[in-house]
Amino acid sequence: MAINPSLSPGSSSTSTSALPSLRRIDVSNLDPADTPVPRIKTDEDVEAWKQTRGYQDYGLFLRRLAESVVGCSLPYEDPELDPAAVAVIAMLDKLDKWIDEIPPLPTPQRFGNLAFRTWGKRLEEESATLLKGLLPSSLHTALPFIEPYLLTSFGSFTRMDYGTGHETSFALFLLCLTLLRFLEPEPRIERQLVLNVFVRYLRLCWRLQDVYKLEPAGSHGVWGLDDYSFLSYIFGSAQLRDQKEIPVNAILDPPLPPTNLYFMSIMRILEVKSGPFHEHSSQLYSIATGVQHWSKVHTGLFKMYEAEVLGKRVVVQHIPLGGLLEWDAPQRHDLSTAPTPAPFATSAPSATAAHWATAAPLTMSTPYIAPSRGSQLPFTSAVAHTGHSGTARYPQRGLSSNTPLIPARMPLGPTASTALRPTPRSAASETMPLPPPPQTSHPQSGEREE
Repeated sequence: MAINPSLSPGSSSTSTSALPSLRRIDVSNLDPADTPVPRIKTDEDVEAWKQTRGYQDYGLFLRRLAESVVGCSLPYEDPELDPAAVAVIAMLDKLDKWIDEIPPLPTPQRFGNLAFRTWGKRLEEESATLLKGLLPSSLHTALPFIEPYLLTSFGSFTRMDYGTGHETSFALFLLCLTLLRFLEPEPRIERQLVLNVFVRYLRLCWRLQDVYKLEPAGSHGVWGLDDYSFLSYIFGSAQLRDQKEIPVNAILDPPLPPTNLYFMSIMRILEVKSGPFHEHSSQLYSIATGVQHWSKVHTGLFKMYEAEVLGKRVVVQHIPLGGLLEWDAPQRHDLSTAPTPAPFATSAPSATAAHWATAAPLTMSTPYIAPSRGSQLPFTSAVAHTGHSGTARYPQRGLSSNTPLIPARMPLGPTASTALRPTPRSAASETMPLPPPPQTSHPQSGEREE
C-alpha cells in the first residue's frame, strides 16, 4: 500500500515551474501604519478579501506547495535541507518543549485545559525574540508584519480551541516568509516546507490538542471534513495524485502506513474518534466510496477549501490582514461587478487537472446555478456502498463526463451542504434532489466560531 519510493519528484518540479513565481516584497516598501489586524467583519468583507493581491498570492502559494510534492513519500529526507527551513523547524521544536515545561492543570475542566493559556501567554511574550532569532537582521523591521500570523497559528488562547483558520494562519506565515525571500519559492524548498516544516507543525498541533484538550473551532460535526485540519488532505492528495497503485478507497482498510499526509490525517482521526468511520467522518467516507481518481480528490479539495474555509466569515474573521497581505479591496473595487479571481482553479493546470480547472474566472455577479436533477455534486451524492474490501457494489448514477466536480460558486452551508452527505442504500435513486437554498454564514447552533 505504500507509495513507491522510487517515484521521482521531477514531474512535480516541472509542474511547479509552470506556475507563476511568487512576487518579492522588499521590506523597505512596507508601511508601518499598515500592520496586519483582523479586518473581516461581514460576509461582504469576505468577498472583498477575494479581490486582494494577498488572496491571490495565497492561492498561488498553495498551488506551488501542492505541485512540489506530487509523487513524494514520507518520511522525506533531503540531504541538503534549506537552512531557513531548518530554522523554522527548530523554532517549532522549541515551542514543543514548552509543552513539557507547562503541564496541563490536574483539575477537571470542561472546555480545554487552562494551562494552554499559559502556553499562549508565553508565546505572546517571546514571539518577537523567536522571530529575531529566526530572521536575519535585515528583515527585523518586518517583524510587526509577520508576528500576528505566528501568534494565530496554534489556536485561540481565549476560547482554547483550534481549527482550520489557525492552520491557515500558519500557511500565511510561511507565505510571508516567502514573499520576503527568507524562504525561496523554488520547488525543492517548497517540497521541504510541506514534507518537513508542515509535518512538524502538524505534529506540534496534534500534541497541543491532546495535552491541553483543545476544542475544535468552527467544527461542522460529522458533516465536516476534519474537526481541526484541511491542508494536510490537500497536500496528501497531491502526493498521491499521479500514481495508480493506491486507490482512493484504500483509506477504508486501516491501519494505513504514514507515507503521505492524507493517510496520516486519516489515522489521526481513527486515534481520536471511536465508532464507525462512515458515521463520524461521512465526508471522507463519501470521497473514498464515490471518487475513483486522486486527481479529482485533489482538485475537489482545493475548491472545497476555498468555499468551506476561506469563504466562511466565522473561520477567517480572526486572520490578520494588511502589510504583506494587502487590504484594499473594499475601497477600490465595486463588488457588484468586479470579477472574482480563482487562484485555486485558474493557475497553470497539471496534466491531470479536471476539465473545469481551466475555465474562465467566475464573476461576483454570477448567480447560483442549481444543478439539473440527476447531476452529481462534489464529490458525489448517491454513494456506492462498499464492503470491507472497498469495492463498489453498484455503480454511481447520473455521473456525466461533462459534470463539473463542483458547480459554479455553489454555496456550501455550515454543514458543508446536505448534498454532500452519503445517501443510505435504501434512499438511493436515479435522480438527485436539488440542494438546499444558500445559507447565511452566521454561526449555527453547535458551530463554534474560529
